[in-house]
Formats: sequence, C-alpha cells, structure tokens
Amino acid sequence: MHQKKERLQKIISACGITSRREAEKIIAEGRVKINGVTATLGQSAQLGTDTITVDGTVLTDTGKSIYIMLNKPCGYITTVKDQRGRKTVMELVSDAEQRVFPVGRLDLDSEGLLLFTNDGDFANRVMHPSYSINKTYEADVIGDAAKAAKLMKKPLKIDGHTVQAHSVRQINETKTGGTLEIIIAEGRNRQVRKMCNICGVKVSVLRRISIGTINLGGLKPGHWRHLTDDEVNSIGKRHTACN
Repeated sequence: MHQKKERLQKIISACGITSRREAEKIIAEGRVKINGVTATLGQSAQLGTDTITVDGTVLTDTGKSIYIMLNKPCGYITTVKDQRGRKTVMELVSDAEQRVFPVGRLDLDSEGLLLFTNDGDFANRVMHPSYSINKTYEADVIGDAAKAAKLMKKPLKIDGHTVQAHSVRQINETKTGGTLEIIIAEGRNRQVRKMCNICGVKVSVLRRISIGTINLGGLKPGHWRHLTDDEVNSIGKRHTACN
C-alpha cells in the first residue's frame, strides 16, 4: 500500500492501468474520481485511504510488478481500449496474472517486440528521452535500399523535428529493394516509416527486434513471455546514444 499521498497519475500507473503519460490524458478527460469527485491534473491522493476510480472501477494496489514481452503481429492496435472496436494488443496478454499496459507503441501494420508492465517507473525509463534507450528495427523496403541507408544516416526533418538514426545498414538485397536495420533512440509517431519515405523507399514490412539489450529472439508472433531479472535491470541503466 502507498503510505503517503502521491500524484494521481503515478498511482494510476502503479496500479497497472496505463502509463503516466496516458494517465494524465484520462484525468484531463474527467474519467478519474477521488472520493466521488472528478479529479483534475496535479491532484494527489493516497491509495487505500482515498477511493480512486477510473471509468467507475476502483483502483487497488496490485502488490506485484510484472514485466512482459510480446511478439506483436500485424493487425493489432497498441492501446488498452479502442473505441472503434479494432483488435488491441491487450487481447494477446489477457492471460497475464496481473493487469498490465503497453510500454510505447507499435502501429497497426508493424510487428515485433512490445513491452508490457504494471510498473510506471519502468515504463518511464523505457520511453523517456533522457535514458536514450536504442530501439532496433528491421524494415523490408521497396526502392533503392543502399541509397536510403546512406541518406538515413544524416539528420532528417520530420513533423518539424530533427531526427537522426543511431545507425543504419542494409542487411540484404532483393529484386525490388532490400532489408534495412535501423537503430533509433527517439520514438516519434511512425518515425521509421517516415524516415524511409523521406529517403525514397517504401516500407512493406516493419518489425522491432530489440529495445536496449532486450531482444525478441525466437518468440513466436502472438506469444508473450516474462522478462528475466537481467532484462528488467538492464532498463534501469542509463544509456548514452552515440552521435
């Protein structure tokens, strides 16, 4: 149990509802109440003393942190709930022993490594730019893969932001293009796809194969497993991205 008052978004995240960032959104949307009164951003509460509800469900302390990796297939949206009725990644981890939420995102058409947890601090370490945790992708592309790999090593302007890959290399060649291994430290919306488009190639298949030192390995699509202690602890270390 929490022994003192804490920021509401931290409590929601610690209970395995969603990440702190997403928790701020649902508070702003008026979906959270403290002792029957709609909460506002910036409020604090004490779990176990105050009654906190999200969409009418009372929060309880899970008491145990869990960490999961999923090999996400295409066709699933990375969200806890989708109002348009599309398949979500939560369906694939519904048999986990605790309620968890996805850490970061993979878009509907992307596949590969996706982490889940009920530990808000862990999620923050994975996603926060200050930790500079590299994410490795393999992109099957159509077009001049070799030329794109060279261009992608330089700073690129995407949605008003300058981004730069940590490293890019072509790992095979096909009649229509090839496969690029792309490592980035940022995680902007559809960043890898946009980088490829700017550099003249179209992504046909995009898969994430690692986050930091956590690798997808031989995990089958649609399956999940718990992270090892070493994998969890590796996220606790700050990484320095090379320029």
